[in-house]
Formats: sequence, C-alpha cells, structure tokens
Amino acid sequence: QLQLVESGGGLVQAGGSLRLSCAASETIRSIGRMGWYRQAPGKQRELVATITSGGNTNVADSVKGRFTISRDNAKNTVFLQMNSLKSEDTAVYYCNALWVLSDYWGQGTQVTVSS
Repeated sequence: QLQLVESGGGLVQAGGSLRLSCAASETIRSIGRMGWYRQAPGKQRELVATITSGGNTNVADSVKGRFTISRDNAKNTVFLQMNSLKSEDTAVYYCNALWVLSDYWGQGTQVTVSS
C-alpha cells in the first residue's frame, strides 16, 4: 500500500511563496505519475500539476508561470514550489500518485493566502 504524506502548507500573504512536499513510502522511480491537486471550499478538486517518472510536467493554466513541480528521486519526494500566491490559490492541496494502475492520495495540506 503506497502512502503519501504532504507537508509545507500554511498561511501566507498574497505575493508570498510556499513549498509543498509529498513524501512517498515507495521509491518514486517506480511511480508512473505524481502530482498535486487542490480543492477550495464549495468547489471540485482540480489538477494543479503533474510530473511523470521521466520528468515530463503538466501545469494548469491558472498557475502556469507561478508554480513549479519537481521530484527528488533520492528522497522519494515530490515538491510544489508556489510563488506569487493569490487569494484564489487558497485550498487544501493533495498529493496524488498513479501506481500499479491505481490512484493514491495524501491526507491534504491547507494553504491559505490572505489578501
């Protein structure tokens, strides 16, 4: 059973930065795709960014140019660097992994951006 543990969320002022981390219980070299999703109150969960085992990334238009996804295979960790944060980025951020044809989710970490 793959386990994902997020960290790095918190309260930040608009224009500030945060870096989220997602630590996996398995070697992430074996995980085809990992990514970040977010869910704001009253809204559906939406894709933020994904990264494949080969390093290919996909970033949502709403965060393109501000957010960067990366991975450290040695630490089995995926990161989401979030810069120039806006109030509309406020949400619970979830780590996701597609592993052995199944989706796995972390418990989520709250990001709150004050204007």
